[in-house]
Amino acid sequence: MKIAFTKMHGAGNDFVVIDATRDPLASAAFDRASWQRISDRHLGIGCDQVLVVERPRLDGTDFHYRIFNADGGEVEQCGNGARCFVRFVVDKGLTDKREIRVGTMAGVITPRLEDDGRVTVDMGAPRLEPADIPFVAPARADVYRLDLDAGAVEVSAVSMGNPHAVQVVADVDAAPVVAQGAQIEAHPRFPKRVNAGYMQVVDRRTVRLRVFERGAGETLACGTGACAAVVAGNLRGLLDAQVDVHTRGGVLTIAWDGEGLPVRMTGPAVTVFEGTIDT
Repeated sequence: MKIAFTKMHGAGNDFVVIDATRDPLASAAFDRASWQRISDRHLGIGCDQVLVVERPRLDGTDFHYRIFNADGGEVEQCGNGARCFVRFVVDKGLTDKREIRVGTMAGVITPRLEDDGRVTVDMGAPRLEPADIPFVAPARADVYRLDLDAGAVEVSAVSMGNPHAVQVVADVDAAPVVAQGAQIEAHPRFPKRVNAGYMQVVDRRTVRLRVFERGAGETLACGTGACAAVVAGNLRGLLDAQVDVHTRGGVLTIAWDGEGLPVRMTGPAVTVFEGTIDT
């Protein structure tokens, strides 16, 4: 059986996108090992995540969106993927709307294709209560002490539909992203694991960011990580409401007007190539 795919990226965070709207069995043809093989950069197509476009499951939505990390595990949310999602469904003629409502494991998001080709996504309001992240802590705080093998670090814990632990660092290039990020990802205080972010504040409207993503390792960009970093920076009083987040793959613009309000993310969504997968 051959199933079509499209390879895409959002600021270097890359995806294999599969359309399961016309053939609902397309996603059922794969298991965890299949997602791992597709993601493998030597033996497969190569990507950070596989995105599956499905028919809507919720009233008032246009599509349903599933995300599988490179380790084969299904996760709740992916911001850069959401931008590629709307670019894909518009380019494939699956919708004639410029703004769509998409159901995810984490709730409904609203991506919009802009006239300049970039995509803006309403990512919903961040979740900050420890139980909602989830994170083990006696009470909510803007900064938490997290004990690691080499000593303690200070993190802000934020959920953007998926969990993030954001550190402020002096120099993001020198940050121990790979070695320390793997330890933070699996820290027992994050029962569903966590994405580890390292943010360097350049000024109140500019940050640099690297993220060690849960189930994928360090990626060139992380959309939900950029959102979580700006939320964390605002909670600490370090940033303005709109911030340009410079990742290794490109720039994302994040806007957040305060607690209880949605985070808005704007950035690129690019198609790279298309092909078929043998199952």
